[in-house]
Amino acid sequence: MTDNIPLQPVRHKKRHDNKHKNGCCPWSRCCGMGEFRPRTVWLGHPEKREQRYPRNVINNQKYNFFTFLPGVLFNQFKYFFNLYFLLLACSQFVMELRLGALYTYWVPLGFVLIITIIREAVEEMRCFLRDKEVNSQIYSKLSTRGTVKVKSSGIQVGDLIIIEKNQRVPADMIFLRTSERNGSCFLRTDQLDGETDWKLRLPVACTQRLPTAGDLLQIRSFVYAEEPNIDIHNFIGTFTREDGDPPVNESLSIENTLWASTVIASGTVIGVVIYTGKELRSVMNTSNPKHKVGLFDLEVNCLTKILFGALVVVSLVMVALQHFAGRWYLQIFRFLLLFSNIVPISLRVNLDMGKMVFSWMIRRDSKIPGTVVRASTIPEQLGRISYLLTDKTGTLTQNEMVFRRLHLGTVAYGMDSMDEVQSHVFSAYTQPAHDLPTSRAPPTTKVRKTISSRVHEAVKAIALVHNVTPVYESNGVTDQAEAEQHYEDACRVYQASSPDEVSLVQWTESVGLTLVGRDQSSMQLRTPSGQILNFTILQIFPFTYESKRMGIIVRDESTGEITFYMKGADVVMAGIVQYNDWLEEECGNMAREGLRVLVVSKKSLTEEQYQDFEARYVQAKLSVHDRSLKVATVIESLEMEMELLCLTGVEDQLQADVRPTLEILRNAGIKVWMLTGDKLETATCTAKNAHLVTRNQDIHVFKPVTTRGEAHLELNAFRRKHDCALVISGDSLEVCLKFYEYEFMELACQCPAVVCCRCAPTQKAQIVRLLQERTGKLTCAVGDGGNDVSMIQEADCGVGVEGKEGKQASLAADFSVTQFKHLGRLLMVHGRNSYKRSAALSQFVIHRSLCISTMQAVFSSVFYFASVPLYQGFLIIGYSTLYTMFPVFSLVLDKDVKSEVAMLYPELYKDLLKGRPLSFKTFLIWVLISIYQGSIIMYGALLLFESEFVHIVAISFTSLILTELSNGCP
Repeated sequence: MTDNIPLQPVRHKKRHDNKHKNGCCPWSRCCGMGEFRPRTVWLGHPEKREQRYPRNVINNQKYNFFTFLPGVLFNQFKYFFNLYFLLLACSQFVMELRLGALYTYWVPLGFVLIITIIREAVEEMRCFLRDKEVNSQIYSKLSTRGTVKVKSSGIQVGDLIIIEKNQRVPADMIFLRTSERNGSCFLRTDQLDGETDWKLRLPVACTQRLPTAGDLLQIRSFVYAEEPNIDIHNFIGTFTREDGDPPVNESLSIENTLWASTVIASGTVIGVVIYTGKELRSVMNTSNPKHKVGLFDLEVNCLTKILFGALVVVSLVMVALQHFAGRWYLQIFRFLLLFSNIVPISLRVNLDMGKMVFSWMIRRDSKIPGTVVRASTIPEQLGRISYLLTDKTGTLTQNEMVFRRLHLGTVAYGMDSMDEVQSHVFSAYTQPAHDLPTSRAPPTTKVRKTISSRVHEAVKAIALVHNVTPVYESNGVTDQAEAEQHYEDACRVYQASSPDEVSLVQWTESVGLTLVGRDQSSMQLRTPSGQILNFTILQIFPFTYESKRMGIIVRDESTGEITFYMKGADVVMAGIVQYNDWLEEECGNMAREGLRVLVVSKKSLTEEQYQDFEARYVQAKLSVHDRSLKVATVIESLEMEMELLCLTGVEDQLQADVRPTLEILRNAGIKVWMLTGDKLETATCTAKNAHLVTRNQDIHVFKPVTTRGEAHLELNAFRRKHDCALVISGDSLEVCLKFYEYEFMELACQCPAVVCCRCAPTQKAQIVRLLQERTGKLTCAVGDGGNDVSMIQEADCGVGVEGKEGKQASLAADFSVTQFKHLGRLLMVHGRNSYKRSAALSQFVIHRSLCISTMQAVFSSVFYFASVPLYQGFLIIGYSTLYTMFPVFSLVLDKDVKSEVAMLYPELYKDLLKGRPLSFKTFLIWVLISIYQGSIIMYGALLLFESEFVHIVAISFTSLILTELSNGCP
């Protein structure tokens, strides 16, 4: 049985991503940085630092002023194709080897180099200007002299930086103070983790309580921070104030951090800098840009090696036929130069010009407006993509959640029946006091609830069980404080760490129950009649990946009732709520419609029950050993026999035409992998909704694994599945790659689709690299956020989508599109045409040069195998660049099928994945045709025009031109 075959751990190759462990660059020790270590940072005293830290400079350039020219030339001449022409041109400085004017060799080579240098210089200058803009942003710094202005590049570890609303965080910092009344702030982290939902951050409690911001410089305090690393979701540190009595110590976690490249979404904050420059989380999660060379160019480079081998053989044969007489070694070099057109320098010129035309066609295509080509050297790569790796948030989806369905078990409300829900809520708060809904009646009486009361209870629960905060912003007419005091709807926006929760609160507002106020200890709801309901927040249990649920305990100030509300995934809530016969079935029905399903429940508590729980909960939180386990155990004591209120269905709207685009890619033989930093349930739901996983395919959710044994069992379980899509988390993926890299990649590559959730930016790049190493196939990465840059730069083709998350991914990509749906035409039409045309063009140019070399060989054999030139330099240049320009560019503009046909039948793309347009078979056919035509032309000219021998050059080249015109322009 194959299921019982033991999995063998693989021996890892040296990875390219270990730079983050011991420094960002191999010269870190020389720069005084050394290895990364934990640090103690004194507030407002950068001079007290224990070690040297890197400057806070962002640098995305490939070269600097001194390495630009050597670097560009090295990248050009490290390939045989270009090095051959350089050596050929240099040989003409030796008088005994010169066969013509120097310009016949140096002009074409110089033209190619100048174009390359100009292109690289323009790209580097654009990158330099973008970096300069970021490094020159002005910030306010607290110092003993007051508030001073400082550039981003001048910020040091230990500085106290003031950051305004909508301002980018310039360095990794610890959050100390905020101007917000609720004592917290929200961050937009889209450029860091790719999620457009806002993240809640809390300041250090000790510093938040200080009367003024200036007191931060008066206290004696420091932050102990862990060593810099790439983990953007975790942080370990402590805050210590020494001048207190007794000294104050607070633990610091991810909730107290402000990572660089995030944006402050609310209020004004003050933070102390702990990491700068190359030690920033965002920088360590971004790979260095690399010089991409297309597979097509590598194949042409391989063909030129074969042609060079043929050149050496022909030269040796010619000298051998002379019986190695005289200075035969010099004759070999002369024949090498004489037949040098076997490897045509015009091939490089024509291919570069063709690529420029292909890039121009992509930019000018009216059906994919706004498309930008930033790497004009690899357009033919688009025609051979085997694996497409795409981000989810903002790429496949719009990240705009819309409430679609409320299900109460016996009745369901969709978008077309929300007015009924609104009427039920309205009646619940406008009927006489003696006829209140049962939810506000004493819990001792058990009566059958009406539909109206059940709807009211469900809506009320949804309006309370969340982490959403309403924020009031000035609209230019109303003062902000006044707007908050009167709860003005026009000035209110909702902030939350999840767009799902915002959509639920917005829905409760639309049906009449509005969240109008919230801080860390209270919440206010407004009824349809305008009455304000006040609730005290007693406890909050936030959502975690392990628990898959969140809960809240509130006290109704008007009645004194204490209620425990909870919502979560159906897989965990099914064992918490009271027995029912409809939960599983309805959850499955809603999930098949592509909806995110949440189960909402409640439990009424007496004062004695809550006080008992609170005592046990506080004691568990003070435990030193097994704190998380003890806290979870206490919470679980409440999570029993809860009353099931309703199911909610929320839809994450897809980008336009995502489903047909994915279907086109699938029919073209391209496997699509979705890599996202989002939750497992969200990623799985989106994969179903976008039809990344077809309806007749099963989904295997890889269980969380932490050890080699667990990974072994899960891989064996996955091996039993056939034609099954895989869903795996980033943590489990890391364990599998550590112990069973080869086996996991082998199984994953057989899947029709793969979804990786909770992926860090470096993990995305690692997956791309593993696919390239294990399969040898071309990969294309698509994303729209700063967290996708590493993946985009690592892939053979990087495509950036300009969206809500800014242009960072778009600027770092090889190709930039405005919508995901444009990817279909970019690959099926432009990628296919670019590859087929480049393949035809390269073989045509080789054929043209081989004809000339064959004619030269025949001509030399007539003169007893002497190295006599058949042509002058200007003639071959004119021939290569003028006479045959039209047939060459007829190939550049050639079209075998219309673009509509290519989109209608994506199966035509499959043929390109095998590399058939340019292969050893087609190359050999063109070589035989070249030898045949060159021989016939030369021998025919000598036989038919023997009396006109003095004009034999003009006659033979005229015949050659006519032959090439007929070949190139059928």
